[in-house]
Amino acid sequence: MACGAIGLTFLMLGCALEDYGVYWPLFVLIFYVISPIPHFIAKRATDDSDAASSACRELAYFFTTGIVVSAFGLPIILARVAVIKWGACGLVLAGNAVIFLTILGFFLVFGRGDDFSWEQW
Repeated sequence: MACGAIGLTFLMLGCALEDYGVYWPLFVLIFYVISPIPHFIAKRATDDSDAASSACRELAYFFTTGIVVSAFGLPIILARVAVIKWGACGLVLAGNAVIFLTILGFFLVFGRGDDFSWEQW
């Protein structure tokens, strides 16, 4: 929870500091929301936990990777075309790293099929 707040703080600093003042980087919030969706669809579609890998799961990993790479690419493109400053780009990239590592940590801790689940919390 605290890591997500730190990542969002980096994102907001990249937008709201007086030197930057442009809110275009907030579009990466869309990537934060849609990044877990392929995993949820693949988990619902394939319920076989015995298989080491399945085509549906691999396709979900592919789409998730594309979403994450796009989230890192958007601020770089915005900085390259001078819509945002490079300092803001750095803050947004730092926020992206923290947020996506938080999402990954959540799925590593709570995404297993054993008796430990988020419903216990």
